[in-house]
Amino acid sequence: MEYKDYYKILGVDRNSSEQEIKRAYRRLAREFHPDVNPDDKSAEEKFKGINEAYEVLNDSEKRRKYDQLGANWQQWQQMGRDPGQFDWTQWFAGAPGGTRVEWSGDLGDLFGGAGAESFSDFFRSVFGGAGGTRRTRAGEDIFGRTRQRPTRGQDMETAATITLEEAFHGTTRVLKQGQRRIRVKIPPGARTGSRVRIAGKGQSGYGDAPSGDLYLNITVKPHPIFEREGDHLCCDIDVDLYTAVLGGQIRVPALNGDVSLKIPAGTEGGKTFRLRGKGMPNPHNANQYGDLLVTIRVQIPQDLNAKERALFEELSNLRKRH
Repeated sequence: MEYKDYYKILGVDRNSSEQEIKRAYRRLAREFHPDVNPDDKSAEEKFKGINEAYEVLNDSEKRRKYDQLGANWQQWQQMGRDPGQFDWTQWFAGAPGGTRVEWSGDLGDLFGGAGAESFSDFFRSVFGGAGGTRRTRAGEDIFGRTRQRPTRGQDMETAATITLEEAFHGTTRVLKQGQRRIRVKIPPGARTGSRVRIAGKGQSGYGDAPSGDLYLNITVKPHPIFEREGDHLCCDIDVDLYTAVLGGQIRVPALNGDVSLKIPAGTEGGKTFRLRGKGMPNPHNANQYGDLLVTIRVQIPQDLNAKERALFEELSNLRKRH
């Protein structure tokens, strides 16, 4: 029988924490889930192996026993011994000569409702043992603990990238799960890091327990004009020298349509104007908006012709005389 390296299957180190193992499992389970890879036998086998590895490494007692086996298996190989002569029962049975531990029900009931065929020969041999016989009591697992009760399904996560305009108005995304398509509404005001919960669309629960939830993690693309600060929007606007000196009206872009901004006479470059209520909607209150902060950049005329230069020189002389 071939030894199965559950740590390698999940892509984690032997000293990984429970959280690291859980994160690795969730990532791989999403990648190879049968609903995501319909009619893909290779992905289905990988998914079974991932679940089997997590079933052992996520349980402290199973993991301890598995680690004992792993250490002695490596020692056996390093000594140049024949792997086929390794005594599996010595490390898992707990008694000289081998003690068989039998489950009085379906092995699949023990770990999430899958049939025994969902587990490898390695798993069934190790947790089924060989030799003499000791039966568990009804309602106990192979380690003598209370049999697993109905358990809520694992939550799952996926990602979506949206534009700032979509974040302003709200939008939808259609997610594909196998043959199913799930239409998800992203509310106005979504930010990078926002999560949209789709109840009951995660992994199926064990027994009669409910399914987990599906979470859509949002990323908002950078915008060529606006920068976002919470619910506020910021932008730089070019203003010609004459408007900055004499004052006037300019048009400022906004996500819900251009707005007019009055520029007072003598406005200097770098001055910021606040247009209230022209920013992003609050994700918790779509009727409440942030502000639009407009910073002025005064444009100095370039490549003056002779007449323009003469006029600027005349203006300069007038300023000097006063």
